[in-house]
Parts: sequence; structure tokens; C-alpha cells
Amino acid sequence: MPERLEQITAWLKAEPAFAVVDIRPASADASFRRYFRVRTQDANHGDASYIVMDAPPDKEDMGPFLKVDTLLLDIGLNVPRVLAADIERGFYLLSDLGDEHYLSALTGETVQRLYGDALGALLVIQAQGPQADELPAYDRPMLLREMELFRDWLVGKHLSMTLDAAQTAMLDRSFDLLAQSALEQPQVCVHRDYHSRNLMVTPRHNPGILDFQDAVIGPVTYDLVSLLRDCYIAWPRAQVEDWALGYRELALQSGVLRPDQADEKRFLQWFDWMGVQRHLKAAGIFARLYRRDGKPGYLADIPRTLGYVVDVASHYPQLAGLDALAQDVIERLAQAASSGS
Repeated sequence: MPERLEQITAWLKAEPAFAVVDIRPASADASFRRYFRVRTQDANHGDASYIVMDAPPDKEDMGPFLKVDTLLLDIGLNVPRVLAADIERGFYLLSDLGDEHYLSALTGETVQRLYGDALGALLVIQAQGPQADELPAYDRPMLLREMELFRDWLVGKHLSMTLDAAQTAMLDRSFDLLAQSALEQPQVCVHRDYHSRNLMVTPRHNPGILDFQDAVIGPVTYDLVSLLRDCYIAWPRAQVEDWALGYRELALQSGVLRPDQADEKRFLQWFDWMGVQRHLKAAGIFARLYRRDGKPGYLADIPRTLGYVVDVASHYPQLAGLDALAQDVIERLAQAASSGS
């Protein structure tokens, strides 16, 4: 048994509240965190299930997770509760939100209900969530730094592409336009990874919400496009736009948006361009996870992710150069995949 799992097991057995019956891996994510599902039994409560998060202190700063967890619990959202912690060693006992991700549950028959729940929870985050004095700002340097992941890790390190002067200038202009669009939007609490792998299907108070520790104050459309133009599952463009405009109506009714801030056309452009920013970032992260961290599983998601960039950019002349570059990258990825490199 690996050393940290031995330590976790010993820590749990020292807890007098329950007897550990079984502990096994639950999941891992793109960071250094790992998760274990713990089944327990005691005379008063019978069988129960918990999650242990293993977050090595030398690799993971848990301060943001603990802070945002409390803030989201305070507004009634279904996020894990921290039941016990060994902060020095990086062990956290959490309530268990189950093992059914949205990604595995979404079908043509379930999507309206599941997305309805997710959009309702998102409205709570934006209308009642943490304020600017409680979270970092999603500012221009952060927006640009994220988009550079596409240029550095996917175009450069993964595909070994050398951009000419015109392509470099085009990327600089495109990044500037996308950052400007993000910053002109109303600024709200942003989860930053509000998608089908971080939302859990729960029997009550759906959805369970995970992976919120990177929350910031940022653009109103960011989490919306993360959900509706998910890197892991795609829906028809017309349906996505209907959902986005339906959410705009909810945001107007709740005061998240004012009528003078965004008509439908402007809101959809914000939504589209925010998605391009996010998908450039995500594609770069997927390449970095492979090249730096030895995690190849995300490579298959890059073509879908960049497909959104191609689709959106093709509708906006200002992003024509980005459209062409993204298509080139997708073609090179397909060639690399077919050759096994």
C-alpha cells in the first residue's frame, strides 16, 4: 500500500466517530489532488460513504478551496462539507456527493432537466455569491496568460509549430480583443470550471458542485459558456444559443444583468468570444497535461475544444486569422494521431 494511503487509513481509523469498512480510489484530477471513497459503519448511523481528498501540502494550497467551500455553503449550494482535516499532512474528509457525473448522465432526454438545475445553481452563484473583496479579480494579465497556454504548449511544445510574424501579430491582436470583451462584461463570481465533469447528479439539491477552488470575480458569460460549450460534450449551436439567451432572461430578472448592459446580440457575442478565450486556454492546458505531466487522456478532447474556436471565429471577421490557425492545428493533430506520434 502506498505511503500516503497508509497514512490516510491510519488517520481515519483514529477517528472515533465511525469504523472504516473499505477505502478505495474514487478519482484523480488534473492537479496533484487524489480522492478516495471511504465506506464506514457504526451502530448509530449504519453504513455511510465519505470522500477523502489527498492534497499534499507541498504541492497544493488548500486555502482557496476551504475559503470558497464555506462561501458557497453559506449561499445554500450543494458543495462538499469538510468534516475533518489534517491540514499538516493534507488530508480532508468530505461529504460524498456520489459518483455520477453530469457527463455520464447527459442525454437528449435528460439534458433539459440537468442543465436547468445547473443554470439555476449558476444563477445563485452569480446573484448571491462572493463579492470583489472576497475573491481575486479575473484581470487582463490572467486572461492573456491563459491564452498564451495555447501558443506555448499546444502550438509550440506539442506540435513544434513556428509561427511567422503575421501569425504572431494576429494572435496578439486576437488575444487583446478577447480580453477586452471579457473585461467589458458585468463582473460576477466565476467558478472557472463549471462543466460536466465537475457537476454531480444528486438525488436532491442537484447538482453537486466540485472543483471550485479557483473561483474569481470575472465575466458573466464565463461559467455559462463552460457549461454549454463543454470541452467534453457538444450540443447543436442553435440549441446552445437558445439556452444562453434563456439564461440572459434569468439574469435580467434576478438583477445579475441590467437591461442597458446587454441586448441579445451583444450578449451572444460576449458568450461566443468568452468561449474562444476559454477554449484556447483549455486546449493549451490539455497539451501541457500531456507534455509536462504525462497525462495523455486529455489529448482526445483538443479537436472538439478547438472545433468551438473554428465555429465561433468563422462568424466574426475580426477573428478570421484565429479561425485559420485553429483549423491548421486541428489538421496537424489529426495527422499526428494517425501516425501514432
